[in-house]
Amino acid sequence: MLAANTQTSNHVPGRAAAVIPIRPVQDSDAPRHGTARCSSCSMRSICMPPELSAEDLSKLDTIICSTRAVKRGDTLYRAGDSFKSIYAIRAGSFKTVVMHRDGREHVTGFEIAGETLGLDGVCAGQHNCDAIALEDSVVCIIPFAQLEIICREVKSMQHHIYRMMSGEIVRDSVQMMLLGTMSAEQRVATFLLNLSRRFKARGFSAAEFHLRMTREEIGCYLGMKLETVSRMFSKFQRGHLVHANGKTVRIVDPEGLANV
Repeated sequence: MLAANTQTSNHVPGRAAAVIPIRPVQDSDAPRHGTARCSSCSMRSICMPPELSAEDLSKLDTIICSTRAVKRGDTLYRAGDSFKSIYAIRAGSFKTVVMHRDGREHVTGFEIAGETLGLDGVCAGQHNCDAIALEDSVVCIIPFAQLEIICREVKSMQHHIYRMMSGEIVRDSVQMMLLGTMSAEQRVATFLLNLSRRFKARGFSAAEFHLRMTREEIGCYLGMKLETVSRMFSKFQRGHLVHANGKTVRIVDPEGLANV
């Protein structure tokens, strides 16, 4: 359905990973019928600043004219890959993972449609984590060098990138506080309420949603064992705060969950 200009490969822990090339957008990459464009994308109000004019959107269309489909379990990029682009998630969801030397993985974040991946590469010119699709997903490829040019011309876009980078800093600070000061019960409650707010901002239900990640991946992100995560879900269910049916979660009492 959507054309991809790069190849995906399965993530295999412990195996040396080939660099995934992302070439600059060329004239031959001009938008084709069926290719997503910012000016007509339903996710634009989430990905882009609302004050962009038709002329500004036209400029963005000249660089964001390539998409990439990533199958569930495949990597969008790996730690050590050369940084060339950032990626706006058009459909689906991802987890970002840092691999320890002993082969263990630590989940550093979960990103859903309308959010951006790849800013970790700005600092050193290469990515410092793996981005793995939690489900069949599609991303828009945004060549960073060309985005910088547009940011110099379109100040609202420049400010938007600053906000995105600031958001990364805030998320890291929240994650440190979550792991360092919160109880297991508070960590899971915070995680569910955070997902609820993010789904609501995208026009989805804030009360009921499907978790694309496993309980084990949630535990890896929250610094908890799988058994502890499952015990917290059971506790919330007994307290009529949350109803969980497999991966489908319904927040029954959001105020009660916030009070946790």
